[in-house]
Amino acid sequence: MERTLLIIKPCAVQRGLIGKIVTRLEERGLKLVAMKMQQLGPEVLREHYAHLVNKPFYPIIEESMMAAPVILTCWEGVDAVEVVREMAGATNGRKAVPGTLRGDFCVSHQENIVHTSDSLETAQKELARFFAPEDYCDYPSPMLGFIYAKDEL
Repeated sequence: MERTLLIIKPCAVQRGLIGKIVTRLEERGLKLVAMKMQQLGPEVLREHYAHLVNKPFYPIIEESMMAAPVILTCWEGVDAVEVVREMAGATNGRKAVPGTLRGDFCVSHQENIVHTSDSLETAQKELARFFAPEDYCDYPSPMLGFIYAKDEL
């Protein structure tokens, strides 16, 4: 099973979308194994968005991500990274198709509801940035056999 990070951004927190986002992921069949609320600061944001720090739009990202707390979540499932990214939709909410989180809940490129890991390697780094080993809750799911076929596990 893969694990991936999904951050519910301040814009979604302020708009009261936390429950809707978590529900959609759970209904899809992903398993929530870690979750916490945190106010992010400039240091962690510069690390997290290191690939964008030197871009002229970076100050907008930092300001947006510090506007309110975020909800940090870790989701587990077969091909979890890809599934969560597809559920998020295109980065620009105006281009995201209906049925995706961004396609249903936003119309902005920046205030785009969620951040998702873009690869398994990135997910591992991002999860280590935000969660300690003791933050994870490993628990059996009686639904597993109804979510995946035996040969998928």
